[in-house]
Amino acid sequence: MARNALGTGASALLYLPGVFYYLNRTRSPPPPPPPPLPLTLPLRRCSHTVSSDSTARMSAGGDCSAPIAPPAAKKVEHRMEMFGDVRIDNYYWLRDDSRSNPDILSHLHQENAYTDSVMAGIKQLENDLFAEIRGRIKEDDISAPIRRGPYYYYKRNLEGKEYVQHCRRLVPDTEAPPSVYDEMPTGPEAPPEQVILDENIKAQNHSFYHITAFQVSPSNKLVAYAEDTKGDEIYTVYVIDAETGATVGKPLANVTSYLEWAGDDSLVYITMDEILRPDKVWLHRLGTEQSDDICLYHEKDDMFSLDLEVSESKKFLFVASESKSTTFAFYLDVSKPEDGLRVLTPRIYGVDTRVSHRGNHFFIRKRSDLFYNSELLACPLDDVSNISVLIPHRESVKIMDMQLFADHLVLFERENGLVKVMVYRLPALGEPLTQLQGGRSIDFVDPVYSVDRSESQFLSTILRFTYSSMRTPPSVYDHDMDTGIAVVKKIETVLGGFDESNYVSERKWATAADGTLIPMSIVYRKNMVKLDASDPLLLYGYGSYEISIDPSFKGSRLSLLDRGFIYVIAHIRGGGEMGRPWYENGKLLKKKNTFTDFIACAEYLIEKGYCTKEKLCINGRSAGGLLMGAVLNMRPDLFRAAVAGVPFVDVLTTMLDPTIPLTTSEWEEWGDPRTEEYYYYMKSYSPVDNVRAQNYPHILITAGLNDPRVLYSEPAKFVAKLRDLKKDDNMLLFKCEMGAGHFSKSGRFERLQEDALTYAFLLKALDMVPTHGSA
Repeated sequence: MARNALGTGASALLYLPGVFYYLNRTRSPPPPPPPPLPLTLPLRRCSHTVSSDSTARMSAGGDCSAPIAPPAAKKVEHRMEMFGDVRIDNYYWLRDDSRSNPDILSHLHQENAYTDSVMAGIKQLENDLFAEIRGRIKEDDISAPIRRGPYYYYKRNLEGKEYVQHCRRLVPDTEAPPSVYDEMPTGPEAPPEQVILDENIKAQNHSFYHITAFQVSPSNKLVAYAEDTKGDEIYTVYVIDAETGATVGKPLANVTSYLEWAGDDSLVYITMDEILRPDKVWLHRLGTEQSDDICLYHEKDDMFSLDLEVSESKKFLFVASESKSTTFAFYLDVSKPEDGLRVLTPRIYGVDTRVSHRGNHFFIRKRSDLFYNSELLACPLDDVSNISVLIPHRESVKIMDMQLFADHLVLFERENGLVKVMVYRLPALGEPLTQLQGGRSIDFVDPVYSVDRSESQFLSTILRFTYSSMRTPPSVYDHDMDTGIAVVKKIETVLGGFDESNYVSERKWATAADGTLIPMSIVYRKNMVKLDASDPLLLYGYGSYEISIDPSFKGSRLSLLDRGFIYVIAHIRGGGEMGRPWYENGKLLKKKNTFTDFIACAEYLIEKGYCTKEKLCINGRSAGGLLMGAVLNMRPDLFRAAVAGVPFVDVLTTMLDPTIPLTTSEWEEWGDPRTEEYYYYMKSYSPVDNVRAQNYPHILITAGLNDPRVLYSEPAKFVAKLRDLKKDDNMLLFKCEMGAGHFSKSGRFERLQEDALTYAFLLKALDMVPTHGSA
C-alpha cells in the first residue's frame, strides 16, 4: 500500500486509481464511522459578492447563500524537540486514531459545513458537472470477457447501480483453441448468464463497500473474495459456491487483499501487524478454523512487507518480502502446499527480484545498484543457483514487468518515458534457455499513451492488454503473438458526442535548474484553446515511490477540456517514468528535486504561452498532495488555485513516530529523521512545518476519515495552520469524507462527486462560473 491514489505496479492510471497498491504510508485501523453530528447552519439569501477569507469570494451571479465563518481550530501547544531544535505544533490534538473524539469530529463537520456554504452559490454548477460527467458513462455495460477454462468471466454494470455484478457464461466449444476472434455468445441460443455475486446487494447496508481479490478456484466451483466495508483497507475474506452463492466455511477476518488458491481446498493469504504492515503469510484449509491456519512465514524486520502472487502457469505461488530498496522471494508448489515455502532469491540489501514460472524454469527480473534498470534471468526449478542471463541490463531501457506464456515471453519496458511492449518466442520445453534475441515490439499511434497488462491465457498465443491515451478511451486488445494480428475486444463507451479527433495530445520538455529535461504530457481540445496565454490550465503531479503517471484517459476530465482547459501531467523526478535513476534522484536527500521540477514545468508552460500565473491551477493526491503543499509554500505566487487530495503534509512529525503504521518501512523513501541530516532536510520541505504568513492561492483540500495511508489529521492540521497564518482573502476549503478512506467514496457514481466539486471549485477560482442563462 502506498501513499498514492494510483493503480498497481510501476505504472498507474491517473487518480482512480483502481486497483490498490499495498501499504506505503498508513495509519491505525479505525472503528466504524460515527454518525454525523447535528449542525445548525444560519444561512441567508444574498445577491451580492462578498470578499475576505471569512466568507470567501463568491463569483457566481444571482442568488447565493452567504457562507458561514471558517472554523478556527483551537490552539493547544504541543512541544517537540530534537537536535536542539524546538517545534511547536498547536494542532497536534487533531489526531485521534480511534476517530471518536467528539471535539475533533465536530471540527471536521464544521469544516465540511463551511465548504458547503462557500460552494452553495454555485451548487447548481456542481450538480450540472456531476450530471455531465455521469452522462458520459454507459451505465449498462460489461467488461471484456476473459476465458478461464470452460467459462467466460466478466463484470456487468446495471443502469443506475453503483456496483458491479460478477458474472460468467459457459464457453460453447471448449475444445477449440483460443483465437483473437473469439467472442462470447450472448444471444437467446447462448449459454445462460450466471451472476456469481452482486455487489449491489452486498453493499446495501454499508456506506462504503469494496471487493477486491475476486479469486476463482482451479475447478471453477468456488470463489474467494476480500471485502472492505469501511475504507480502512482491512479485509474480510469469504468463500462461496460459484453456482449457488452459498457461503462455504467461516470468513477469514482482519486480512489483507493478498489472497490466492493453493489447489481447490486451500487458500494462502497475508495478515498485518498492529501498524498495518503485511507481515505473515498463512495456509488455510477449507472447513477449518482460522485459528488453526499454518503460518508459512513471518517477516519480523519492520522495514519489510509481504506480498503474494500466482504464476501465470498457476503452478506456483510467490511470496515476496520487500522494502523500498530490497526484495527477495519464496515459492510454494500449489500441488504440495504442505511442503511450505522455499527460498527462490536471497535477501541481499539493494537487490530487488521479481519472479515467475514457465516449464522447468523460474524467470527472475533482477535490479541492483549496478544493473539499476533490471536484467532478466532464468534458473532451473531444481537448481535455483544456476542463473542464465536472458536479457542483459540496458542503461536507457528499464524492464518494468514480465508476462509469461507457454511459448512466449512479454516484457513491459520503459524507454524515453514511454511504455514499450516486447514479445519474444521462447525455446520449446527441454531445449536450452539462453540469451533471447529478436524480440518484436508492438507499436502504438499516439505520441503519449498508457499500456497496462491484463489477464491472459497462459496456454495460448494471445496477449491481452489495455491501451489508452489522454484522448483515447481505454481499449482492450487481444494480440496474437505469432501472427501480429490485434483485435479490439472492448472500447470504453463515452457518451455525449465524444470524438477523440477533437483533441490533441503532445509531449513537451521543461528544463530543471540543474539542466535535467522534465517530460510533460499535454492534452487540449483544439477548437477550444488559443495557445496565446489566455487559456486556463490544470497541471498534475505526483513524483514518488517510482510510480509512473502514464498519460491515460479519464472521462470526467472532458468537462475541463470542453471548457477550454489545457491539462498537463508533469513527469517529475521521484517517479519512475525515465528509469530507476529518475526515482533515485527524487527521494531521500534529493526529494526537493520533485518540487523544483514541478515548478520548472509550471514556469515553462507560462513562458511558452500555454497559460499565465492567473490561469494556472495545480492538482496532486496523496504523495502528490505533499508536492502540492511544498510548492504552495515555495512559490505561492505562481498559481491561481490548488487542489490537494488526501495530502501527506505532516512529513517530519509522521516520520519521527515509528508507532504510526509503516513509518519504519518508508525511511528508505523519505529518510529517517532520527538522524540530524535527514531531520533538518525533511523539516525544510514538510508542508505543515513551512506554512508562513504570506499570500496563498485558492486552495481545496480533501481527506477521508478512515484513510489508513494518510491520517485525516495531516490535512486538517495543514488547513488549520493556513487559516491562522495566510494573509490573503482567497478560498481555503477542506472536505473530509466521514465514511470513506484514501480513495474517496466507493460507488462508481458517488465517487464522481469529488470530481464535480473539484471542477466547480476551479471554475469559481478562475471566475469562469457561467452567469444565469449562459452556456
